[in-house]
Amino acid sequence: MKRTIVTLLLMLISVFTAQAFAGEADIVDAVAYKDRNNTWRFDVTVAHADAGWEHYADRWEVMGPDDTVLATRVIYHPHVTEQPFTRSLENVHIPDDVKVVRVRARDSIHGYGGKEIEIELRR
Repeated sequence: MKRTIVTLLLMLISVFTAQAFAGEADIVDAVAYKDRNNTWRFDVTVAHADAGWEHYADRWEVMGPDDTVLATRVIYHPHVTEQPFTRSLENVHIPDDVKVVRVRARDSIHGYGGKEIEIELRR
């Protein structure tokens, strides 16, 4: 019985340790394009050591200078074999007085905290 409990504990520790090693999600590239309808398109590249459904990069956000979330792109599944990966978001409304935005990513274990990128909007 004691040996079984120790084995189970070691298995749980190894699972949680493997998830922790994946680290935080980083933005490695981000580009903003102004569309004809006066909205913005963002092409964002995220790097994260996705480990499966338990630990993966699950979203990125466009933030205003006052930390207001202007747009969110949800990532609906892990990208274990596709790293880094790029996803886009269209029809993003950015107020005219905002000249610079920040893009950040989140993963399902650590939340936010990885590398962010600032984009100067060319109007």
